[in-house]
Amino acid sequence: MSKVLNLCNLLISITFMALCACGSPDTAGPTQDMQVEAPPTLQTFIDHPRRDGERARDQFRNPKETLEFFGLKPGSSVVEIWPGWYTNIIAPYLAANGGTYIAAYYPEGHSERLDQRILAFRETYGDTDVYGDIQIASFWGDSGLSLEPDSVDMILTFRNVHNWMQDGYADKAFAEFYDVLKPGGILGVVEHRLPETALQDPRGATGYVQESYMKMLATEAGFEFVGASEVNANPRDTADHPLGVWTLPPRSRLPEDGSEEAGGFDAGFYKTVGESDRATLKFRKPGKFGKSGDE
Repeated sequence: MSKVLNLCNLLISITFMALCACGSPDTAGPTQDMQVEAPPTLQTFIDHPRRDGERARDQFRNPKETLEFFGLKPGSSVVEIWPGWYTNIIAPYLAANGGTYIAAYYPEGHSERLDQRILAFRETYGDTDVYGDIQIASFWGDSGLSLEPDSVDMILTFRNVHNWMQDGYADKAFAEFYDVLKPGGILGVVEHRLPETALQDPRGATGYVQESYMKMLATEAGFEFVGASEVNANPRDTADHPLGVWTLPPRSRLPEDGSEEAGGFDAGFYKTVGESDRATLKFRKPGKFGKSGDE
């Protein structure tokens, strides 16, 4: 009997040692101790200290919610038309996530003032470790968008449609965006919103544009309407100010002394309104979904 007990005890000891060996860190597989670092999120770049001077406007521009609504994704090629404020978010996000940021700025040689702005943009966002290798394209009414057809996943434009209307090439702009986007690519538009009950000036003189007017421009160019978001809405904005949208912050334009607008003008009131009420619209170029398309 003692021999049997000794044999049982020996087997138990061997089994226990084998189990301990299997769980030992020394025998763990090579992937067990490896931790894969998650790619940086959009919020990482929105919260970065280099944006401290821009952060006050986040409450009106809502960058995270806006870019998520448009469907910004890692690995995408994204064009921003006449960029600036959003560059500090989109460019480093794409640089860190395998994408490409393309700044469609003004064509060089158009004017000395605009050339200075292009130079300042290159200097401000020239750190490739932060912003990646930003590609510079150009966009203007008489020269168009200097990119190849069917070449990018997403085009974004913020508060520019009224400018194109003023210069008479809004329809041409939407048509060129359509040509440059890949099939399935996304066009994201943010613009000061004119109520549908108001009269739309086809030249956009007040800076406000009706959603229906922008949808018309987009659909006539061939786009499909995907959806609208109220993330940039401001119900305090009545869109009927004496100096147009520029009456409101951040411009807070003042009337000239002695002008009709100067009578009873209350600059403090317009500051309490905040920035403009804005339409946030998403369009898609029909066809096979690209990286920025919705499944």
